[in-house]
Amino acid sequence: MLLVLGRRVSLSFVKRVIPQDPVLLSKPILQNFRTIKFRVIHSSTVFAIATRQNTDTMPERRPFVRLPTDVYPVNYGLCLKPDLIDFTFEGKLEAIVEVNLATNQIVMNCADIDIITASFVPEGGEEINATGFNYQNEDEKVTLSFPSALQKGSGTLKIDFVGELNDKMKGFYRSKYATPAGEIRYAAVTQFEATDARRAFPCWDEPAIKATFDISLIVPKDRVALSNMNVIDRKPHPEDDSLLEVKFATTPIMSTYLVAFVIGEYDFVEGQSSDGVTVRVYTPTGKAEQGKFALEVAVKTLPFYNDYFNVPYPLPKIDLIAIADFAAGAMENWGLVTYRETALLIDPKNSCSSSRQWVALVVGHELAHQWFGNLVTMEWWTHLWLNEGFASWIEYLCVDHCFPDYDIWTQFVSADYTRALDLDALDNSHPIEVYVNVREVSLSDECKPRTVDLWDCLEQASGKPIALVMSSWTKQMGFPIIVVDQEQQGDDRILKISQKKFCASGPHNGEDCPNWMVPISICTGEDPGCTKLKVLLDSPETTITINSVSPDQWVKINPGTVGFYRIQYSSAMLESLLPGIRDLTLLPVDRLGLQNDLFSLSRAGMISTVEVLKLMEAFVNEPNYTVWSDLSCNLGVLSSLLSHTDFHEEIQEFIRDLFTPIGLKLGWECKQGEGHLDALLRGLVLGKLGKAGHKPTLEEARRRFKDHVEGKQILSADLRSPVYLTVLKHGDSATLDTMLKLHKQADMQEEKNRIERVLGAISAPDLIQKVLTFALSEDVRPQDTVSVIGGVAGSSKHGRKAAWKFVKDNWEELHNRYQGGFLISRLIKRGHCIRCISKVSRPLDFFHILLHYRLILKCIK
Repeated sequence: MLLVLGRRVSLSFVKRVIPQDPVLLSKPILQNFRTIKFRVIHSSTVFAIATRQNTDTMPERRPFVRLPTDVYPVNYGLCLKPDLIDFTFEGKLEAIVEVNLATNQIVMNCADIDIITASFVPEGGEEINATGFNYQNEDEKVTLSFPSALQKGSGTLKIDFVGELNDKMKGFYRSKYATPAGEIRYAAVTQFEATDARRAFPCWDEPAIKATFDISLIVPKDRVALSNMNVIDRKPHPEDDSLLEVKFATTPIMSTYLVAFVIGEYDFVEGQSSDGVTVRVYTPTGKAEQGKFALEVAVKTLPFYNDYFNVPYPLPKIDLIAIADFAAGAMENWGLVTYRETALLIDPKNSCSSSRQWVALVVGHELAHQWFGNLVTMEWWTHLWLNEGFASWIEYLCVDHCFPDYDIWTQFVSADYTRALDLDALDNSHPIEVYVNVREVSLSDECKPRTVDLWDCLEQASGKPIALVMSSWTKQMGFPIIVVDQEQQGDDRILKISQKKFCASGPHNGEDCPNWMVPISICTGEDPGCTKLKVLLDSPETTITINSVSPDQWVKINPGTVGFYRIQYSSAMLESLLPGIRDLTLLPVDRLGLQNDLFSLSRAGMISTVEVLKLMEAFVNEPNYTVWSDLSCNLGVLSSLLSHTDFHEEIQEFIRDLFTPIGLKLGWECKQGEGHLDALLRGLVLGKLGKAGHKPTLEEARRRFKDHVEGKQILSADLRSPVYLTVLKHGDSATLDTMLKLHKQADMQEEKNRIERVLGAISAPDLIQKVLTFALSEDVRPQDTVSVIGGVAGSSKHGRKAAWKFVKDNWEELHNRYQGGFLISRLIKRGHCIRCISKVSRPLDFFHILLHYRLILKCIK
């Protein structure tokens, strides 16, 4: 699964399941549903015994316990009938199970579902009705009780149940969309990772408990019905001529979180990969053309992964579908991959270059999961880093294969590598490999790590001590900073290298400083692209001799920026590297890495910010988009921290001076021979200059915006974001009204999101409040509200204060909208940053403030 806003899960980050307030967890009792529109009369076989925990008061938190292993599923026969008017669904489950130990109870996961009847039919025996259902709401489990022990062997578990098509973008939920005629309708869609399959049907909702699935859907005959597998039968429903019963082929053995079904109105484009797999991209009706780019990527990608993994894609088809209301960026459901519209759809005329690149990366990411995650699945969420970390890496390999002109590996350093370093340097980081569960308490010993399996395989293949080296990285928090000094002795260069823990909050002062086994590579100015020496730093410090290095040559640690550590050079070494930046003899990734390391050191209070700004002046001749992008991001952080100080105008002037030469070189119009990266760079530079108040840029942006609004000359897609940002940053109420009008008129979600992301740039306090109110309006999709609020929070001192107050004042509505999902955690993270920045007395303070989720909740309450 791919998360958005942060764009992706970084390699050092173990995705964790967000803890949920027990009071707000599963409440299957019908009277506990506040919006549900149906009533059920329970079967007489169970009505007297069905019991539930009292949720009026918060129960004491119990240690998490995984499902018992006495009964496990072999095959789920599942039939669902959604009601797209009343937002409910009926379900029938006939699961073939194996009873390992005789028992009179079956424990399953179940949330927000009411079981009507349940029974068990032993193979060759008579049906046994359940005598009671005990819902453990906090644990999202149900215990089915039977009058006698179910004997060891095979049998069929039958359950009839009902549930709600919720509006929380998790489980089996409803997604609002408009028809081409403007009529509002709803689709029924799914999002199950990590633990929400249990909201669609009672199941063993743990990744290691795999089974096959036979899925049938009863749907309106004018709707498209999709699931993981291909359709094998479609026939009228015997009780209602307006409905169809659609039956899908049996899936391979798979985890519950990968099951998916979609019912709605869609068009599609179709292709076939060179190895014979049918590929379809489903789009909103009337927008099939916008699925062609993703189709092109998918058709190229499947054969690439077939060859890379040396394992054929095992399903006969794969569908990629754009969902209107979708919390994640995308989800790798086997054979039916779901996406946000902006992560799948590309309009040939109105989509910008960055959107095309984003779609290519997301498609590559999710299709990689069809093998690494779906075919081979982690035993427990503890090892999810293997799943997501691998997909977050190989998506770049895929895009490099499909679009070599994107120079995507350099972008990887800025987009993933440096962000991973930033996260892992926080005091509240954690080791890559940690025990996790849905309640964030320690697991029992029966959950054994599986990361070691990977190290064993790599060790056998390489003959190197992989497990020994990697355990120092995956089992302890953080990473080192490598401190380097040099001395010339004749024709040799002597390097003194030491390591210590790097902390974003300042130098590590703990008594016990952890050590890592650090592979160190070194290059020199003689051949910047070639590694001259490799060593393994397995102690706190060491001395290295590099032979045949003349005094005028520079020495660079970590060429290619592949080692996971920060570097602090001595002043003399850093000074010697500046010519390599100015004359571009240092590779782009190394130029990027140098300034990023230095900026991180200044944020941590280890060097002066002045040193960073001096280094940045060396980039005046820089031609590379990714290097400028990383510079821009770091300067943006500095600008934000100084926005409420006397130095704000000075940093804006510095930005204008730094970006003006490259802005004049690029100009506003695309030139013959330019490519993808030139378009990205032009948008970045013009947006930076416009936001910083560069007068020629501001005047030209206003002129082009006026022509665009009046229909005289439509802005190219690559120029819209920088122009919108510029005119809003220096605009008034009329500018904001015009932008909101453009938002309302936009037929493409990419354009709506483009506008939403820059609305927070408006400066006037009353207009900031108008933007915040707009964030919760019907005009903004629920998943996009967070980015609108975040845009306000990142704009100015007043914006931060207003956004923090808005979050507090509207907390109940926001929490109800996102409860239990990762969007609420992202909102809290942004709220945390809003509050922290609003209270800092000096820029460095921000990097010292680290609060936990529950402390933020307390603050709000």
